[in-house]
Amino acid sequence: MVFEMVTTRNAFMLLLLLSRYCTADLCNWTGRGVAAGVDSRIVLQVRLRCTDGSVRWVYPGPSLRVVLEPNLSSSRPSIVCIKPAPSFRGVSVFIERTGALELLEPGDGRPEQRVLCFRGEGPPWPAIYLQSGPRRDGAKSRTTMGFRYELLMGNRSAPPTLDQIGLQASCRPCNDTELLMAVCNSDFVIRGSIRNVSHDAARQTSMLEVSASKVYWQRSGVFEPRAAGSASSQPGPSWHGRIHTPLQCRVKPGDGEFLFTGTEHFGEAWLGCAPRYKHFLSVYQTAGAAHRNSCDFPLD
Repeated sequence: MVFEMVTTRNAFMLLLLLSRYCTADLCNWTGRGVAAGVDSRIVLQVRLRCTDGSVRWVYPGPSLRVVLEPNLSSSRPSIVCIKPAPSFRGVSVFIERTGALELLEPGDGRPEQRVLCFRGEGPPWPAIYLQSGPRRDGAKSRTTMGFRYELLMGNRSAPPTLDQIGLQASCRPCNDTELLMAVCNSDFVIRGSIRNVSHDAARQTSMLEVSASKVYWQRSGVFEPRAAGSASSQPGPSWHGRIHTPLQCRVKPGDGEFLFTGTEHFGEAWLGCAPRYKHFLSVYQTAGAAHRNSCDFPLD
């Protein structure tokens, strides 16, 4: 079995000698598994150079080694997170550091239900090593396996799952300095109101349903415009989206307009600073008069 072969350093080096490299774009890779009849010790290898992207393995073979070599100007400590696709069952996930393998997720678990994270300090960066278990006779073959990955920089103390990273967020209101930095550095900045709040005890998170009158910017498409012609497209907020926050913060629906800021991970928005919009205007204008603003913000 491949698992038995990679438990020693000598055997692991043999696998690398027998491996073959695959080309990819800088961020994403899609490829096929090793063909039938080829030496099962061959490890398919992929090199990716971005801080986020995706891997899609069609007809997965015995093993895949994903080498992350992001183009970064520093080697600060970081957290690497992967979000498995729903078809990820039966795949064991290892992290390779200097020739040794550490088991991150056994193949009999359900990693597709959560995000897997591990610490990375590079260069050299840890590699993600995937081992596909045998498919049962008579069962439908798993035709595609994949995951998305993100590199979270500068967080040495972050715990091993993305939900827990979210739980590290402070529930206290941001002070003025933090607020001014948030509007400059956040993945999203929107102006809107809270329509509803729901809670997920399993993930220990709360989710805010937000109607936004203005999206100043966002890194991806977390906040979407309302469909034209729908009842919700009447005059008023024209964007909607969901923002996650730790359950321990005990967020509740509130009246009035807020300025929501935060980070985005795997298509989910996580709350950062969220002052009432009138309070933000006062802080920003006061800082502007004292020439203390870190960036220009488009006031209405």
